[in-house]
Amino acid sequence: MVFPEPDSGAERERSGSGTRTEAGGAIRIVIADDHPIFRDGLRRLLSAEKDFEVIGEAKDGDETLEMVREKEPDILLLDLRMPVRDGLSVLQRLKHAPNKTKVIVLTASEDKNEFVQAMKHGCAGIVLKQTASDLLYKSIRKVYAGEIWLDSHTTAAVMRQFSAPARAPATYERGVRERSPLSQREREIVALVAQGFKNKEIAERMFISEQTVKNHLHNVFDKLGVADRLELALYAIHKGIYAEGAG
Repeated sequence: MVFPEPDSGAERERSGSGTRTEAGGAIRIVIADDHPIFRDGLRRLLSAEKDFEVIGEAKDGDETLEMVREKEPDILLLDLRMPVRDGLSVLQRLKHAPNKTKVIVLTASEDKNEFVQAMKHGCAGIVLKQTASDLLYKSIRKVYAGEIWLDSHTTAAVMRQFSAPARAPATYERGVRERSPLSQREREIVALVAQGFKNKEIAERMFISEQTVKNHLHNVFDKLGVADRLELALYAIHKGIYAEGAG
């Protein structure tokens, strides 16, 4: 995964991620959306991919919970605006469920507050419905492989609006390996990364060169064993150092 700068159109990606289950089977998917035409079109698109299998569809929140309980899919594609029980409520219920289904919010909403709440409730990815189909496919494969997916339109907004730094999202389960303590300067840079600042902006705020920022980040990535800026931001939230670089 490559964490995009706030004004970049790039999506994060890490090479080498698998697209199949360990047993070689397809990624099992449930679609939850209250629009039948959308569900039908999405099912047709996903079914054309050899490593995807759509095993169920749900039209409201309660039906979604029942479907996940019965089918235990690998991935749930969840709309936020659904009748009976909305997507955020579904996420809250699934957060405490024993199943290991990973949830990608697939929504037409551009409400950043909803995105933040979805991440706090444990979703593993957010994809807008206007996103190109190949990026949706990529998000499913990345989330299935254990990564977190936010596109360039949602990343900075989500990171800036996390208001509870003492706790990381439920999807932060991959076990950051802190090999040695971070220096105060490194902690300040981590906090600024978590707030969505670019390397150049960090350099200007800290009165150092952009190359020095890059050198610090290289050391931080090595110390923590993280692979990208999103994992680093989640680490900052988890450790409560998210706001140290503010001011």
